[in-house]
Amino acid sequence: MRLNKYIARAGVTGRRGADELTKNGKVRVNGQVILTPGYDVKDGDTVEADGRTLAPETRSVYIVLNKPKGFITSVGDDRDRPTVMDLVRDIEERIFPVGRLDAATTGLIVMTNDGALAYRMTHPSHGICKTYRAKVVGVLSRERVAVLRRGVDIGGYTTAPAEVEVIRQGKQSALVEIRIREGKNRQIRKMFAAVGNKVLELERTAVGEVRLGNLKQGHYRKMNRREIDSLLNA
Repeated sequence: MRLNKYIARAGVTGRRGADELTKNGKVRVNGQVILTPGYDVKDGDTVEADGRTLAPETRSVYIVLNKPKGFITSVGDDRDRPTVMDLVRDIEERIFPVGRLDAATTGLIVMTNDGALAYRMTHPSHGICKTYRAKVVGVLSRERVAVLRRGVDIGGYTTAPAEVEVIRQGKQSALVEIRIREGKNRQIRKMFAAVGNKVLELERTAVGEVRLGNLKQGHYRKMNRREIDSLLNA
């Protein structure tokens, strides 16, 4: 088994993260530092990552978590802030979040120990659609919607065309649904800021065909086979 796949199967991180750990000299096989993510791990080998001895999980776990505000999308935090891992402590397998939501954003996070799924979801070439619901300050005019739909400069980067629908326009704020196929840092917030509408609240409601539905904040549910396959085949 390839080293990066072995690490991902152990629930430490996805394959991308495994590659970084390896390239940074934090992975040992049988006591020797290995710098090649494609190294072939054989039966009987002892693999360590960041000083921890690993064993690949035998059971794949796939869950959807509704992340509350204030939680960090990370396996750990050096500032001792609450992370999404605090919400899944009753799951025995070592799982990790796929992708990120900033601390102020709520909504759907997929968590798994399947590195192949994590890779499919995060690699730019697959372009899985992510759906958000945003409450923004002020009037979101047709002209501003048009800019968001064709792509907007968010500071040295022009976003790809987005799907935008104004659900409700009030006197002081608007409720908007927006779908993107990218994942730049704080992208949705930057997009609305670029057209003059600050985001007040932001929730991710779907990733591909996987939807949040009525799941309460801080709770999680198991993904069904159809949802898993839809992400693997995206």
